[in-house]
Amino acid sequence: MTSTFLHLSGLISCLSLIWVASGQTTSLAPKKFLSIPLGGIRPTGWLLDQLMVQTNGLAGHEHEFYDYVSQTDWTGGTSAYSSLEEGRYINAMVPNGILANNSAINTKTSAFLSYVLSHQDSTGWLGPEVGTTKPRYLWGRYPFMFGAIQMTEFNPSLTDQVVTSLYKFVNLANSMLKSNNTGVEEWTATRWEDFVMTLQWLYDNHPNGTSSQALLIDTMERLKWTGFLGRRCFRSRFFFPTTAVENTPNPFNLPLTWHGVNMAEGLKALPATYRFTHNQSDLDTASQGWDLLFQYHGRPSGIYAADEYLAGLEAIRGTELCLVVETMFSGSYLYQVIGDPKFPDRVERIAYNALPGTLTGSTQYLQQQNQIFAGNMSTNPFPLDGPYSNVFGLEPNYPCCTVNHPQGWPKFITNAFVTTPDMASLVHLYLGPFSTSVTLASGSLYPFSDTITTTLTAKAAFTYYVRIPSWVVNGTIAINGAAPKAVAPVNGLQAVTVSAGTTTFVLQLPAPITTETRPHGAIAVHRGPLHYAFDIPRTQKVLATNAQQPMAQDLEFDASAKWQYAIDPTTLKFSSLPPASGTLPSPIFDSGLTPLKITATACLINWAIAAPTFAASPPTNPACTGPATTITLTPYGSTKLRISEFPVFKST
Repeated sequence: MTSTFLHLSGLISCLSLIWVASGQTTSLAPKKFLSIPLGGIRPTGWLLDQLMVQTNGLAGHEHEFYDYVSQTDWTGGTSAYSSLEEGRYINAMVPNGILANNSAINTKTSAFLSYVLSHQDSTGWLGPEVGTTKPRYLWGRYPFMFGAIQMTEFNPSLTDQVVTSLYKFVNLANSMLKSNNTGVEEWTATRWEDFVMTLQWLYDNHPNGTSSQALLIDTMERLKWTGFLGRRCFRSRFFFPTTAVENTPNPFNLPLTWHGVNMAEGLKALPATYRFTHNQSDLDTASQGWDLLFQYHGRPSGIYAADEYLAGLEAIRGTELCLVVETMFSGSYLYQVIGDPKFPDRVERIAYNALPGTLTGSTQYLQQQNQIFAGNMSTNPFPLDGPYSNVFGLEPNYPCCTVNHPQGWPKFITNAFVTTPDMASLVHLYLGPFSTSVTLASGSLYPFSDTITTTLTAKAAFTYYVRIPSWVVNGTIAINGAAPKAVAPVNGLQAVTVSAGTTTFVLQLPAPITTETRPHGAIAVHRGPLHYAFDIPRTQKVLATNAQQPMAQDLEFDASAKWQYAIDPTTLKFSSLPPASGTLPSPIFDSGLTPLKITATACLINWAIAAPTFAASPPTNPACTGPATTITLTPYGSTKLRISEFPVFKST
């Protein structure tokens, strides 16, 4: 595959070195859909329970003991904040605390915001470099800005203080970019789109006059021309890496181009760029880039593989937890700008599979599709991550995932509804148990049930839209007790005409079992939004306990039973046992608690291990070494050790 990168003549690098004023526009193109301010959408049912599990666990307590987010006294410390990781943590914990209605977390995040803003440098700088000789790099501010925006949306009384502070920083940043791109290093150059989104929030909501609008647009353009451009990275299948990249020459001479989390965040770059270029090709290339990532590096769990850098399709390669939550956030933004239903379809898959698969119970830096061991690997399949990377614990590898992971569920919740730009229609995007100014019945069990009942109370007539996922077959809708009719979505959305008063409708969204072809003739099993895996029986061992917080433990999991199964895909059978109480058990993504299962005829085979701690590739056309038996597959997100890409055989 190295030949993919041999023809480099005339190729423009992903890093543009010269900014040229385009003069194309002084306005922003509208989005297809608008987000709803934080707090306008609330989780209910099992989703609220999942958020509370997170809040009562590591996410809600790490500020009490974890060095990266516990060192600064936010009510009277000596620095604005002590690390980039605190900015990331605030970006995650502002929505977590508000949606969980957790007063302790809300007090902490409010104190953090107040302290950072009140200690802004006289030049406009925000951050730990205040009063020091440390170099000032722009990117470390961006997660904090996202947190400040979310808090302002929830509490408008903060608007003047936050907006004034952000404009001071924008003026400084603009002057830095004009001065030989001061403040731009590799990480800033790969994550510039987050600042553009902050600038666009100011433009859309607090433009402050023509001169300020011009400043915002000028800063956006300068960021674009000093950053890695998704347009050039995603423009051609010829230059996009189609295998794991550790042994593949990089045509851009910039290793961070193919860094997995950079790619996840960078998915927002072209839709953000489109808003000020008005260039349709930006959107076309963004859509193609999304497809390329999942075609060549995608996982049945919904996400793509990158154990630091893009990792191809092999089932034992890793996917970073930061990558999971950032891809979910980017997918939501892509839908709001472009409007293609493929984005929420995939975000929902990620949320209901890859996210809980690497999160429930503890955090895991890297997850694997076929994961037969989670512990200190004497030999590991990850070229650049350490042997501890798939441990479930406090900080299995780098600290970024420890502080960044809490944004996954809250931002999924916050983006579950959007409105049309004219504010005349509401769109229910992610299906699950939510409430908003209209009410989705809290008894909804989706994705653990095919039935969704929605009750709307309206003061005036309007059109309500609900997304019908692409995997639904023979779906129906029944409005106000009338006979069910076949759903007829347009671009993925089913329109429901709502009258003044109360409207109730029931969706039935059945889905068939489907299989996905994977490398080496293996298959993955899906039904609806859920991916299914064999939950390998396991034993547990404590590897380490945090001295300050004994509940923060690093855990090793070892397989305690055979896992070397091939399955016959013609024998797959789905069953569901609804809970007698109507309430799902907690936490729903724990082993053995899901009401859903798929059985398969299987047999043991010779399946080698590539090292003592990870499996070899699934064998092609394996022979049974024992009699046929029946195994049970459960949702991927409820497994710790698993096989989810199976060899196949034909049973008699």
